[in-house]
Amino acid sequence: MRRYETIFILRPTLSEDEINTIIENSNTIIGTGGGQTISLDKWGLRKLAYLIKKESQGYYVYCDYATDPANVAEMERKFRIDDTVMKYMTVKLADAITEEEIEAARGEHEAAKARAEAAEAAATAETAVTEKSDDKKEDSAKTDSEEK
Repeated sequence: MRRYETIFILRPTLSEDEINTIIENSNTIIGTGGGQTISLDKWGLRKLAYLIKKESQGYYVYCDYATDPANVAEMERKFRIDDTVMKYMTVKLADAITEEEIEAARGEHEAAKARAEAAEAAATAETAVTEKSDDKKEDSAKTDSEEK
């Protein structure tokens, strides 16, 4: 098996069910012959740098996986046929990958995801504290002006 990553852009008009169906079909192809998905991230709706098939936005999906080259060719063949997939790009990351390396990569992805969520929670909490202190300052300013 080899390690690959694929980013594909879907039409922005798709429903969540249609997006999940395309992702499930891709995962089924990857899993053929013992392939495994390491990480799958839905990046969501993003503005495109240029029009693709007359669309200015697209739904991005990132997939990191280990599988055989024939499965990658089959997945790309399905992407070419499917009108809902606007663009895709696959990059080979490693010529060979073992089960241990797959598990290590999954652990790294989960740790990075946890760090990102913790940083986001801290930023949200900091914003809430700043807003509360700003509200207190405004209230005290109002009180001072009313007393005068």
